[in-house]
Amino acid sequence: MSENQKKPIKITETILRDAHQSLIATRMTTEQMLPIVDKMDQVGYHSVECWGGATFDASLRFLKEDPWDRLRKFRDGFKKTKLQMLFRGQNILGYRPYADDVVEYFVQKSVANGIDIIRIFDCLNDLRNLQTAVTAANKEKGHAQVALSYTLGDAYTLEYWTDIAKRIEDMGANSICIKDMAGLLLPYQATELIGALKEAVDLPIQLHTHYTSGVASMTYMKAVEAGVDVIDTAMSPFALGTSQPATEVMVETFKGTPYDTGFDQSLLAEIADYFRPIRDDALETGLLNPKNLGVNIKTLLYQVPGGMLSNLTSQLKEQHAEDKYYEVLEEVPRVRKDLGECPLVTPSSQIVGTQAVFNVLTGERYKMVTKETKDVLSGKYGQTVKPFDPEVQKKCIGDTKPVTCRYADLIPDELETLEKEIEIYKEQDEDVLTYALFPQVAKEFFQYREAQKKKVDASVADGENGAYPV
Repeated sequence: MSENQKKPIKITETILRDAHQSLIATRMTTEQMLPIVDKMDQVGYHSVECWGGATFDASLRFLKEDPWDRLRKFRDGFKKTKLQMLFRGQNILGYRPYADDVVEYFVQKSVANGIDIIRIFDCLNDLRNLQTAVTAANKEKGHAQVALSYTLGDAYTLEYWTDIAKRIEDMGANSICIKDMAGLLLPYQATELIGALKEAVDLPIQLHTHYTSGVASMTYMKAVEAGVDVIDTAMSPFALGTSQPATEVMVETFKGTPYDTGFDQSLLAEIADYFRPIRDDALETGLLNPKNLGVNIKTLLYQVPGGMLSNLTSQLKEQHAEDKYYEVLEEVPRVRKDLGECPLVTPSSQIVGTQAVFNVLTGERYKMVTKETKDVLSGKYGQTVKPFDPEVQKKCIGDTKPVTCRYADLIPDELETLEKEIEIYKEQDEDVLTYALFPQVAKEFFQYREAQKKKVDASVADGENGAYPV
């Protein structure tokens, strides 16, 4: 056993972000999370993932919460544990590429408000879309982790992964994460991949996967034996299914081995007891669909992440075309191939899935083409690992000249304009970033925030007039 294999395995806890994003559409509120923070802080986690991904959008849109306020409350509560977020490269936490000045300012404010580790990924693994965020994180003394969107296909050889890992090391990242969003990495492939990466680079390697296809715990076991440094797990009430393997199970698995975490199972049990009623309530209200808790072997057959599967189902239901489900599933890999064999992760998964639905429902491939499909084929999302199908590209974008540079190089600075637009609503520096990501949703939230303040002021005024009961 080599030296790097003898270390205890480190764990990133995902229950405050990816676990509830994967199982209950990111609907856990700050109020539900805060009472357990103190206990979670005592576990000894490598980090707690608690921000970024879809939490920003969901907080504003559905929970009427300020995501920045949530982050500050977490920072106050976690005295010893590093806080981690997920960041979509040049897309930040939104769905379009932003100018560099917005990306830099977002990184700066994330670190200033309490984030220690920023996990940065790009849906095409185009490193040009990550460099600005990595440089900004280094400048702010944050930990820049670059995540590789893991996928399968002719182009995704061991050589591809080791080559890209070396380039990530050269670009100034502090660690690398293999982000297996669809649960495609099989146990023995994990042995091979982690072994190759460990030989290729000196950076710590983290592994993130989902239980969707049923293999994740076995994959973690083989990865740990191969020398991976950190694994992502979720407390058992929000583990398995489309979420991560259970924290307590992995802790117990490695107990008494060279990889022993040293975590206290009775403390973990208390934390699990806290989250269990939240899960039971989500099951009762239908927020947690039991279907999301089972094994979905179609993930391995069609390489479609769990979230994308449910998306396809709802799109077909709306069109009264549920009988076309398998046709659409078979069309997904074909569209993916036409679009340069891109990994399927937000937003490329939604783009490929929606286009596959259109191709099947119209009865003619690319008869109807979404704006996003055209943007991918125009090079606006970045460079794919394989060339686009030239005939498909011609049919969809005609004689439009595709972008070959980093698309963000064509976007002028945006902050100044955004600051002017947001002036009347601004209560904190961070508001401009909230507005930059989700202009319409942000405005609605700012108006709601203002109305709540007026209500509080009115109550206080009533109280001063003796209206409050003693």
